[in-house]
Formats: sequence, C-alpha cells, structure tokens
Amino acid sequence: MVTDVTVLALSSNETAWWITLAAGLVVAGVVWALLERLRRAVRQVEEAAAAAWAGGKQVEANTIMTYLLKSTRVRGGELAEELDHHRRS
Repeated sequence: MVTDVTVLALSSNETAWWITLAAGLVVAGVVWALLERLRRAVRQVEEAAAAAWAGGKQVEANTIMTYLLKSTRVRGGELAEELDHHRRS
C-alpha cells in the first residue's frame, strides 16, 4: 500500500509540474503578444514623428527667406518710382 501512495504522490507532483509549465507558456505567450503590440505602436509613433519632422523641414525651407519680404517691398517701391521717372522723361 505504501507503494500506491508514493506513485500517487509522484503522479500528482508530475501533473502539477505540467500544469505549471502550461501556465508558464500561456503567460509567456501573453507577454509576447503585449510586447509585439507595444513594438508596433512605437513603430507607428516613430513613423509619425519622422513625417512631422520632414513636414516641418519643408515648411522651414519654404519660409526661410520671409525676412527679405520687407526689403523686397521697399525695393519694389523704389523700382516703381524709377519707372515713373522714366515714363515722364
């Protein structure tokens, strides 16, 4: 009878190990899925940030010479005066 109890104890212990192993694999799978979801979200954020950076650089390139508008207006006025002078002559 002692042998039957020992076999039963080993069997229960082995079953507990298999259950623990299965639970560990399930947890590992869930952790992997969550990390993959996080990686994809980070990639989307990086792509959006890169697009915003590129757009900002384009805006900067298009507006870098706006400080010249004041002098352009002044020189345009001077040119108009000069043209008026030549038309009268």
